[in-house]
Parts: sequence; C-alpha cells; structure tokens
Amino acid sequence: MDYQHRTRRSRSIDTEDRLLGGRVRLFQPKTGYRVAIDPVFLASAVRPRGGERVLDAGCGTGAAALCLAARTRHEAIVGVELDPHLSELARRNAVANGTQSSIGIVEASFREFAAEHRGQFDQVMTNPPFHAAGTHTSSPNSVKAAAHGEQALDLKGWIDASCDALKAGGKLTLIHRADRLGAILAHFENRFGAVSIFPLWPRSGVEANRVIVRATKGRRSLPRLMAGLVLHREDGTYTDDADRVLRDAAALDLDQATD
Repeated sequence: MDYQHRTRRSRSIDTEDRLLGGRVRLFQPKTGYRVAIDPVFLASAVRPRGGERVLDAGCGTGAAALCLAARTRHEAIVGVELDPHLSELARRNAVANGTQSSIGIVEASFREFAAEHRGQFDQVMTNPPFHAAGTHTSSPNSVKAAAHGEQALDLKGWIDASCDALKAGGKLTLIHRADRLGAILAHFENRFGAVSIFPLWPRSGVEANRVIVRATKGRRSLPRLMAGLVLHREDGTYTDDADRVLRDAAALDLDQATD
C-alpha cells in the first residue's frame, strides 16, 4: 500500500510500517491482521477539543489513535483492545511514536470496559468488524478473523458499548461498510441523533463501499448525507483529496452538517 511502506522486520513475526507520510511508525503482525486505510480515515474525522477524553474502541495496534495524536497532538486518548499481542504492539507503538503519555492502552473486552467506565468519554471512535457472524468465510488466522468478523460482540453490541462509554452529548465516530448503514442507523434509534454520513467512493461514478458515520448521544435531529470523498482516479492513484488525508494528515469536516 502507498501509505504503509515496510521498512524492516522488528521481530520475526512483526514488521515496522509507516502511516501519514512517515509521521507515524507502526509495528504490526507480519501476517493476519494488517492495517489498511480505514483507521487513517476514521482518525481524520475526529476533532477533539482540549481536555476531551477520546476512546479508540477495538484499537488493534493503535493505528487510529496514533494518527489522531499525530494530527491533533491530543493528550487524552485511551485505546481498548482484547487481543494480547495487538494490545502489546499498541503500547509499543505509543512508545515508538513518543505518545505514551498521550495514549493509554488497556487490554480488555470493550463491552466490559465500557460498563466499568460508563459516561467517562467525550468521544468514541471505532472501526468494528465489518462482517456479521455467518455471512463470510472466516480467516484461519484467529486475530484476522476477530478483526474482520463479528464474534462475541456484534454491531449492536459495539454501538451499545459506545453509548455506555459516552457522556451525554458525546460523539461516536465509526467507519463501516456502506451496505450496513441501515443497521447502524437502526441501532442508533432513541439514543443517537445529529448523524452525519460521509461516504467514501472508490472512484467517481461508483457506489460507496465505506461510510464514516458521526452521531451525538442524546440528540434527536435527523441524519444528513454529506458529499463524501472520492478515493481513486481512473488510473488507480489516489485523488488529491484522499492524498491530503492519507499523506498530509488533513482532517475531514463532519461537524459542518451537525453543529
């Protein structure tokens, strides 16, 4: 991938890669779960104010948290990850990027963490597993299988836990498959409003396969569909708008539709 240049092996099972044009160092497993562009776009849509606590739910190796810290210099980010190896790598990545004082990593079930820290966060960002249980062929790699397919916690569970962790008026930002937008909105009902839907189009004239969704806990206003962003030109290279996010750490403005 253009934005994940492998530089060297850090261990026999891990590699060191780069995000945001080299601003972020990322150690991640050599095989199995590997970061794509989704956490970079997720982080670009989060704009924390000073003093706000941000939770990265299911943080994996910490890519979204690291990108958010690199772009905003925010100092109150917590990542929660159930897998022991991924959570270890997330801590290692925080140290490698000099953000260990800004990013805390907790090895825990998101559901249990949210129940224990109810109403303590101003923002939650998350990249939940994309596939509902029983709807895809699961990877033989257990870590990759857990990252891509719902297991103990389904989409409703992710949204429920996010709601638990958020303060009243707190914001949830997630990235997901566009064909699951209906389910996302259904699970928001009576708990989240002021929804901004930001499609990511693979190319101009092609239907979106990803959406970034922002919602506010306790609000009741109707959803709004934004123009979104086209990722690729016809020749397969990234568009200037996508390049600004992926390489230059530009932010996406999802607040314009809700604030």
